[in-house]
Amino acid sequence: MNNPLLTDDLLPKFDHVRTEHMETAIDQILSENRVKIAELAQQEDPTWDTLAQPMQAMEDKLSNAWSVISHLNGVMNNDDLRKVYKNCLEKLTEYSTELSQNETLCNAYKKLAARDDFSELSEAQRKSVDNTLRDFHLGGVDLPADKKKQYADLSRELAELSNRFSDNVLDATQHWYKHITDVDELSGLPESAIEGAKQAAKQKDLDGYVITLDFPSFFPVMTYGDNRELRREVYEAFVTRASDMGPDAGTWDNTPVMAEILKRRHALAQLLGFDNYAERSLATKMARNTDEVLDFLNQLAAKSKPVAEKEFAELTAFARDRHRVEELEAWDIGYYSEKLRQERYDISPETLRPWFPANKVVPGLFAVAEKLFDVQIEEKPEVEPWHEDATAYCISRNGEPVAWFYLDLFARQGKRGGAWMADCRVRWRNQRGHLQLPVAFLTCNFTPPVNGKPSLLTHDEVTTLFHEFGHGLHHMLTQVDVLEVSGINGVAWDAVELPSQFLENWCWSPESLALIASHHETGEPLPEDLLQKLLAAKNFQSGMAMVRQLEFSLFDFRLHAEFTSEAPTNPLDMHRKVREEIAVVRAPEFNRFPNSFSHIFAGGYAAGYYSYKWAEVLAADAFSLFEERGIFDPETGKAFLHNILEKGGSQEPMELFKAFRGREPQVDALLKQTGITDDAA
Repeated sequence: MNNPLLTDDLLPKFDHVRTEHMETAIDQILSENRVKIAELAQQEDPTWDTLAQPMQAMEDKLSNAWSVISHLNGVMNNDDLRKVYKNCLEKLTEYSTELSQNETLCNAYKKLAARDDFSELSEAQRKSVDNTLRDFHLGGVDLPADKKKQYADLSRELAELSNRFSDNVLDATQHWYKHITDVDELSGLPESAIEGAKQAAKQKDLDGYVITLDFPSFFPVMTYGDNRELRREVYEAFVTRASDMGPDAGTWDNTPVMAEILKRRHALAQLLGFDNYAERSLATKMARNTDEVLDFLNQLAAKSKPVAEKEFAELTAFARDRHRVEELEAWDIGYYSEKLRQERYDISPETLRPWFPANKVVPGLFAVAEKLFDVQIEEKPEVEPWHEDATAYCISRNGEPVAWFYLDLFARQGKRGGAWMADCRVRWRNQRGHLQLPVAFLTCNFTPPVNGKPSLLTHDEVTTLFHEFGHGLHHMLTQVDVLEVSGINGVAWDAVELPSQFLENWCWSPESLALIASHHETGEPLPEDLLQKLLAAKNFQSGMAMVRQLEFSLFDFRLHAEFTSEAPTNPLDMHRKVREEIAVVRAPEFNRFPNSFSHIFAGGYAAGYYSYKWAEVLAADAFSLFEERGIFDPETGKAFLHNILEKGGSQEPMELFKAFRGREPQVDALLKQTGITDDAA
């Protein structure tokens, strides 16, 4: 069988990839790798060319096949693919553990690092070897045989549990829907949301309208729906997904899954000599210890909570005085916040939608990147993607291709919710001197075009798109030729959000908004009065938004830092405890937020969700230099490109930041940017 996952193509042949190719490809690559690794590890005098370079080649081949399988599982999920993905994941987890515990291979890398000419290798090469030796230790290479087996068992079980958590959330999200026949029940919803609900009903062969828990459907109900009972019903279904409560109580309950994940993470950390999983998490991050993270989060909380309390008091008074609502419930917050925003600033996300058609925003985003980083971005319609919604693009500089990416913007059945960037191919140069260009997957879940109208985005969705493209640029504009530290590889997790959050700033500047905003029917630019209202409303309820993110960060970090085998921390109890200390909005008893918190239970953010805030400080401080010099200042853009984007994980992030900014980051820029100042409270 000519397996398209085993060919050496720059771009995957999605039109040829079938489910039956997947496990076969993984089996063949793993089998070949095991034989080759056994040979490489026996070398008496390993060099970069005889050890590290061939190891990179094997890693790349495996990564290229797995990235496609993993991506399709996220965007074209079905029962057959899910089963194959699970089988492959088990085999990869076993292989990864086996590799990280291979003492002979570890010793070969130690010999390489001890060579007299090791210092003559490039900085990226040395960093990759240092990271590899660190990862051997974190993979349990130093453990005795019985403990190694325990580590391997824990790793395998954790991979399976995380996958089960993710499947449960997807199933719970996609199973629930609300069928509505009377359009009056949708009073207050914008036309775009009603059209979307009508289209969702058609897809289920139903008359009338269907509300789902996908964000483009859920969000308008919570923000604009006049029907308070409908808001409550949709809210309850959303916050009880994959739990013991709500309309599907117990069907896909993640409560026992979370308990097992936490227990195994703690055991794994202790095997490696850490007190808890939070300490283990920090071994690959910028933050030096758990106290530093907690101090950082608590410092932000101390400055933000008084502002959030003031904002919530204003919202409560507004709902009471203007709308005779004596007590605000959780399902009222978005609705009355929107009413207050409209009264105060005479603007709402829906007012702005007509000026942000996706078919204008996307080329506008590309224009921003082109101006900042001296590249050209071109659509390649001849490239076959996995779905008609997806499109391929090439990035070039001076006529030479430097990277490729795929954009898949719209929500659909079988597609995991949220937005993300993932690598499809990593830039690296093989032994023959051939350079593999980086390729990225950029995925969002926006409302699809309806009835011949383009997809119209909210400004928040525009920001999401810029965020993911920032990650993409970090992956794609790297100039590092060493696989393990190229692009986002090897970047400390709490610095990896720097380019993504940095790029969001160009959604707020009049200069860049001129490139991304124009009316979908007339082509008019965003009117000056709307622009001023958008900017005036930028920090509306920023204190409440800040404490909400800090709630997630503190919940995640404390959950992992305070867990003990004797008294395992219950995620619901920890969430309540953190909320009591920091939240200003009261959550109902049935709220089961942790049960669908995929970032930490099924993503890479365990004891690392704080990274968003940590990197936001870096991003705000980095952007302040553009504010001083001009947001499209070529020299500053070039400095960010050379010091941050091109360097990938080849140097420590603090060193790279200082090279760009001339000093260490300061938290003041973020507080100023969000309007959270002492006088704001």
